[in-house]
Amino acid sequence: MGSAPSMLTQYDIEDVQEYSYNLFSQQEIVSLYERFCQLDRNAKGFISADEFLSVPEFAVNPLSQRLLKMVDGLNFKDFVAFLSAFSSKASIQQKIELIFKVYDLDNKGKVTFNDILEVLRDLTGSFMTEKQREVYFSVVYVPFGFPLSSK
Repeated sequence: MGSAPSMLTQYDIEDVQEYSYNLFSQQEIVSLYERFCQLDRNAKGFISADEFLSVPEFAVNPLSQRLLKMVDGLNFKDFVAFLSAFSSKASIQQKIELIFKVYDLDNKGKVTFNDILEVLRDLTGSFMTEKQREVYFSVVYVPFGFPLSSK
């Protein structure tokens, strides 16, 4: 499984299946491998950020730049593990962990006021001013105990 063009063995399939919490069937893993090989245009055995951007649904996602930081350089096994969080079979915990990683911009283990504002910037673009974002944050998040500072 070192280079992308090689064929998956039964052992590889079972290994990836276990690594991704058994959320994908063996046939789904084979299909994901075929897609991985299509994305890995240079057959390096991993997918670069530019190759991920060739997926139209990914490229138009307002959070794509955040997700790119998470997926740049993934090998096939990690690619499937990343996708497992999007599976309908994934646990709520797996989904929450992925969402948390998207919001925790500095990877310090907590989501700050600035992290939330940055995500709001990505999601709203020019449709909201900075002041409107801050007001939104204070109305929606402060009542639940989120501070208005990044400390």
